[in-house]
Amino acid sequence: MGGGGQARGAVPGGERLGILGGTFDPVHVGHLVAATRAREALGLDRVLLVVANEPWQKAGTRSVTPAEARLAVVAAAVEGVAGLEASRLEIDRGGPSYSADTVDELVAARPGVVPFVVVGADVAAELDTWHRVDDLRRAATLVVVDRAGRAPEHDPPGWRVERVAIPALDISSSDLRYRLARGLSVDFLIPDAAIRCIRRLDLYAGSR
Repeated sequence: MGGGGQARGAVPGGERLGILGGTFDPVHVGHLVAATRAREALGLDRVLLVVANEPWQKAGTRSVTPAEARLAVVAAAVEGVAGLEASRLEIDRGGPSYSADTVDELVAARPGVVPFVVVGADVAAELDTWHRVDDLRRAATLVVVDRAGRAPEHDPPGWRVERVAIPALDISSSDLRYRLARGLSVDFLIPDAAIRCIRRLDLYAGSR
């Protein structure tokens, strides 16, 4: 289904807005494939790649690249990609980043917006741990991205769920940080413009 068409399960109303949140440390082609496939399959007007300010899931587990730097790399990655935008909403809000708060803010700012929260299948299995998950469940449709070759899990109970298939791209941000720290190639794993931004900002050198 093309980006301007009427998708299955379409919800009448205003802008159909995809929300793909994450630490993006760093962003990679898997994120962009998920965003573009979700946009095409569900006829979304836009997909925001929302950069977490303080990712609560990673608190105390490792150091996280400063939010403004991660945002700059995401902005470089999506520049010129139709329908994808980098969002600093959670950075401007400050504090820990919660999807329920982000959806509330987007809905309040855009009357009639129809929010679609895009997550991977692994994340979908952990939604009950999220902050204000009941509010988020009522406010948004959940878009679960399934990798080819992996049997889809059961839909999380109580959610309006759409499922989108993507190629089986086995890419992780932790592996990319490892490669960048050691001067190894990340070509074809991170968009070229994002790689240039990482080098310009001197990110991940010596990271683990």
